[in-house]
Amino acid sequence: MIYLKLFWAFFQIGAFSFGGGYAAMPLIKQQIITTHHWLTINDFTDLITISQMTPGPIAINSATFVGNQIAGLPGAFFATLGCVLPSCLFVTFLSWAYNRYKNLSILQDILESLRPAVVSMIAVAGIDILLPAVFPSGSFSFLPGQVKLRPVLYFAAAVFLLRKKKKDPILVMVLCGVAEVAAQLLMPGI
Repeated sequence: MIYLKLFWAFFQIGAFSFGGGYAAMPLIKQQIITTHHWLTINDFTDLITISQMTPGPIAINSATFVGNQIAGLPGAFFATLGCVLPSCLFVTFLSWAYNRYKNLSILQDILESLRPAVVSMIAVAGIDILLPAVFPSGSFSFLPGQVKLRPVLYFAAAVFLLRKKKKDPILVMVLCGVAEVAAQLLMPGI
């Protein structure tokens, strides 16, 4: 039964995560935290971090990780299959439909109307990851000990390096990781 639950949960994620991995994060969070209680919010944040550090799409990496955590290797298989299957079916159908109807203006209008929804899903996913990093207690209090400033500094530095200096995202991730290791070694407990 757990295999079917994993398959169905990630089938839904795979079917409705238009816009890629970042847009899928609210759906992943809904399924694995709110609906099924498979992970906590802190585990989810770690999951997203691990998914970013490993090759492959976030949704597939998340499916494999969660499936393995919940039901071992067979769970990982069924969760990953559930996540991938909708894309295979949709891409096959859309490829056929697009090639046949690509000149219709209504198709172009539909594609254009999906863009704002995808942007909003990406923004929500970013906020869902940033807030627990800055406010680990879950409350939005700016009292001493209730807010972490280093993640805010890393976030600001990363945005600056990515947007203004056009640096490679992998380099920015490595620099943030090195900065945290240095901070932990030089200022432990802060």
